[in-house]
Amino acid sequence: MKIATAAYPASFLGSWQAYADKLTAWVQTAAQNGAELLVFPEYGALELATLDGDVAAHDLELCIQATNARIPDADALHSDLAARFKVHILAASAPVVDETVAVRPVNRARLFTPTGAMGVQDKQIMTRFEREDWHIAPGGPLRLFDTALGKIGVLICYDSEFPLLGRALSDADLILIPSVTEALAGHSRVRIGAQARALENQCVTIMSSLVGPAPWSQVIDASTGTGGVYCPPDTGFPATGVIASGTLNTPGWTYATLDPAQIAHVRADGVVLNRRHWDDQTGRDAPAQPTRLR
Repeated sequence: MKIATAAYPASFLGSWQAYADKLTAWVQTAAQNGAELLVFPEYGALELATLDGDVAAHDLELCIQATNARIPDADALHSDLAARFKVHILAASAPVVDETVAVRPVNRARLFTPTGAMGVQDKQIMTRFEREDWHIAPGGPLRLFDTALGKIGVLICYDSEFPLLGRALSDADLILIPSVTEALAGHSRVRIGAQARALENQCVTIMSSLVGPAPWSQVIDASTGTGGVYCPPDTGFPATGVIASGTLNTPGWTYATLDPAQIAHVRADGVVLNRRHWDDQTGRDAPAQPTRLR
């Protein structure tokens, strides 16, 4: 299986056709390089708000409405591209209004397959900016997608930093982690979370990033990151736990090739068995007993 994970720059778009051309070029490039799974980053869909102009793109509330209104058309485009190029695509996440799951908008990623199927995954835990300034809500539950490429889960950015959310996806072969982080420290937190989830679940995690300036947005005005593919540093995988890593803040795809059978093998007969031994913590995870050593 070949994976392509994006370091994606958001654009100020002059027209819907400009967006369609941009997305098509990205997908075509990855497909021509043999990728079967394409992973776009968190909040990359906010570039759709620029189609309503500067004011809509920059205003925290108006950008939600402008982006949300374009999502049906964006989904149709992603679905067409997935079928045309015979790839699975995790679309860049977007603020979506879905009153069946929350009163306020949720941060939603959508996974498209070559057969026309689509699944959605909402972010579970909001960052301080999302909850205090932007008022984005936690959405629907975590899902495990059974696909032709294996079992796939999605942890959107900050979600990857919480081990119990990762554990809820312990049956996933691949965990996709679309992210956007302003500073290197934020990128590092998500990357470390991605590597920890790969270690705990003995699976492969795939991190994508938004990169570069977007002065027309209060949300993604400056983004630092790169694409990365991580694994347990164990039998059959690189000893560093890093299968592939892009160049920081350089737009483009980072590619990685992996054999899904390696995941099953390391889970069954790795040097360590973190995933199987998770429950050994039970009874040992009570608050530590204070012990005076002075």
